[in-house]
Amino acid sequence: MKNKFVAFAVAAVVLLVLPLFVQEIGQGWVRIMAIALLYVLLALGLNIVVGYAGLLDLGFVAFYAVGAYMYALLASPHLSETFESFAAMFPNGMHTPILLVIPLGAGLAALAGVLLGLPVLKLRGDYLAIVTLGFGEIIRVFMNNLEHPVNITNGPRGLDRIDPFTVFGVTLGRPFEIAGFEVASVTMYYWLFLALVVGSVVICHRLELSRIGRAWMAIREDEIAAKAMGINTRNMKLLAFGMGATFGGVSGAMFAAFQGFVSPESFSLMESVMIVAMVVLGGMGHLPGVVIGALLLAALPEVLRYVAGPLQAATEGRLDASILRQLLIAAAMIAIMLLRPRGLWPSAEHGKAAPAPAGKAGS
Repeated sequence: MKNKFVAFAVAAVVLLVLPLFVQEIGQGWVRIMAIALLYVLLALGLNIVVGYAGLLDLGFVAFYAVGAYMYALLASPHLSETFESFAAMFPNGMHTPILLVIPLGAGLAALAGVLLGLPVLKLRGDYLAIVTLGFGEIIRVFMNNLEHPVNITNGPRGLDRIDPFTVFGVTLGRPFEIAGFEVASVTMYYWLFLALVVGSVVICHRLELSRIGRAWMAIREDEIAAKAMGINTRNMKLLAFGMGATFGGVSGAMFAAFQGFVSPESFSLMESVMIVAMVVLGGMGHLPGVVIGALLLAALPEVLRYVAGPLQAATEGRLDASILRQLLIAAAMIAIMLLRPRGLWPSAEHGKAAPAPAGKAGS
């Protein structure tokens, strides 16, 4: 226990101090780290639905979009410029505090998750995947076209001039000076996202060990047997969709504040596929594996930008850098699946899937 506490303390110090050194090299690298943490938050949410409850959701990016647009509308001048009645109520704009944003994003996304779960309760496997995929695309198209006859989302042009977060009186949108040392804006966002990730890991761990978590895993292994044991599979599935969606909603709000701009292009099908790949490649249902998978797949495309450029120059431009980068990502994913088919860090196998003891192997 003491060794584990020391390891956690050292890891915490490293994670807190790391961006201060990295920002001296370039803020772009800290930005990659911050975005990777956002994807960890998304992967943790999807892991509840896919890893714990066994419900294949290919439309998870819809909850990401709901959270992002919620904050963009509440923290930008768009509504005041569009609706006179709103401008009369909030002449200086509606600057939503972060302590209100997090529960609002979580609650709105949870409602969207339950609304998705209600019509798909009896679907499984491929059918569930197709319906959830359609839900994700519907939300994206909805955001893209909600400009006429009433302009709410500003359509494909997106929403800009979104307020940065203010935490304890410190605005994260500009650098902050501590004892003569300047902390970059992106570093402060990194710390905020890190705090949310740590809190989310604790919540997911407690859920996994709770009666609810065990009920989800029973549904994942055999839904008919779980129902026969008295588990209310309907409510448990809805709870999984709602709980998983809360993480997506909070992540979307963080993304909108961090970027200062949102548009439907940020919530495409490929984003959903990437989040699912993070959970699968990391190890479904296992928190350390999901975190590693999310960090790897979120950071890898950005890091490979620095590899694809020189390779393109070495071939005198005969290779397209963006295509080469996608090829390298695909090759890395194939290699992981071949070498580690159950993920980089899978959970221990139980029940029928568990390996037989050495003494019983031959019997």
